[in-house]
Amino acid sequence: MTNPRPRILSVATANPDTWYRQSEVIERYHVADPRIRSLFGSGHIRGRHLILPPPDPDGQPNETQGELLAKHLRGAKDFGARAVRRCLEAEGLEPSQVDFLACITTTGFMAPGLSAHLVGELGMRANCARLDVVGMGCNAGLNGLNPVANWALANPGGNAVLACIEVCSAAYVFDNTLRTAVVNSLFGDGAAAALVRSADGDDPRFAPQVLGFESHIITPAIGAMRYDWDDEAHKFSFFLDRDIPYFIGEHAEQPVERLLRRFGLKRRNISHWVIHSGGKKVIDAIKYNLGLTAWDVRHTVSVLRDFGNLSSGSFLFSLSRLLEEGVVERGDYGVMITMGPGTSIETALVRW
Repeated sequence: MTNPRPRILSVATANPDTWYRQSEVIERYHVADPRIRSLFGSGHIRGRHLILPPPDPDGQPNETQGELLAKHLRGAKDFGARAVRRCLEAEGLEPSQVDFLACITTTGFMAPGLSAHLVGELGMRANCARLDVVGMGCNAGLNGLNPVANWALANPGGNAVLACIEVCSAAYVFDNTLRTAVVNSLFGDGAAAALVRSADGDDPRFAPQVLGFESHIITPAIGAMRYDWDDEAHKFSFFLDRDIPYFIGEHAEQPVERLLRRFGLKRRNISHWVIHSGGKKVIDAIKYNLGLTAWDVRHTVSVLRDFGNLSSGSFLFSLSRLLEEGVVERGDYGVMITMGPGTSIETALVRW
C-alpha cells in the first residue's frame, strides 16, 4: 500500500507589532527626494510591518551590518516562533511533537542556522530533524515545501513544519539612491508556517494534498535579483533589476504548463491561484501571461497592499487568506507560484 500524499494541515502567520504607513516611513527619516517619495507613495502598498531604528542625529536610520544581523535573529525568534506556535496550536500540537523543521530565510545569515535557534526558542525535541534554506530569495518558500512534503511522504504520521521567516528590514541600506529606495519601499517583515503530514487518518480531512512541483530557472537573468556588498555602507545591499517583471512574465507559462501536463490538467481546471506578492508589475505580468483574472490574484494583491513583499513567506500569507475565505470546495485544484533570484520561478500543484 502506498503512503497517502502529504497534506498542508494548517497555515499561520505572524508579524512584528509595529506597522507603518508608507508615508510614515518617509517622514520618519525626512526623505526629501521626490523620486523616492513617489516610490513610497505608490498606491499598491498601504503599509508594512517593520522593525525600524530611531533616527540618528541627522534624521537617518543608522545600523551596522552586525546590528542588522542581530535584528534579524531577534525578529526571527520573536514573530517567527509565534507563527510556528500558531500553526501547531491550530492542530492541537505542541512544539515537542514536531519531527522535522525546515527554516527558510534570505534576510539574515548565521551559523548555527535559524532552525537550531527555533528548536531552543520553542522547546522542540533535541532529535528534531532540521533543514535550513538560506539565500534563495522570494521563491524559496516552495523550494522549502518540496523537501518538507517529501520528508512527510517518507515518514508517515510525522509532523513536518515549514517556517518562512523574513526580517526584510534587516536587509535595508539607506543611502538616498533609487537602487536602495526600491527595496526599502517594497519589502516588509513577516513569518509564515505550514504543518505538513502524510497519514491515513488525514485522508478524509479537508486539507490540500501536495501533488507535485516544477521549477524554471532563467539563467541569463541570474543577476537581476542579487545581494552585493556595498563597500561604502559596509553592508549587504539587495539589487532589483527594473526588467524583472518582463523576465518573469515571459517565462511564467513554461513551468505552469509542464506541471499541469504531468497531471493531465489544463489551466481551466485550476480553481485557485496562490502567487507570491512580488510587486504590482510582477503580479500584472503573471496575470497577463497566464490569462488570470483580478479575482484569481485578489489575495496576492491584498497581501502586497497590507504587508508589502514578505519574500519567501508571501505565498503562505495568500494561502492563509484563501483558506479563511471559505470558498474552496472538495476536489478543487490550486497552483502556487513563487519567483525570485536565479532568476527562478517555482510552482506547486495542490488539491483539496
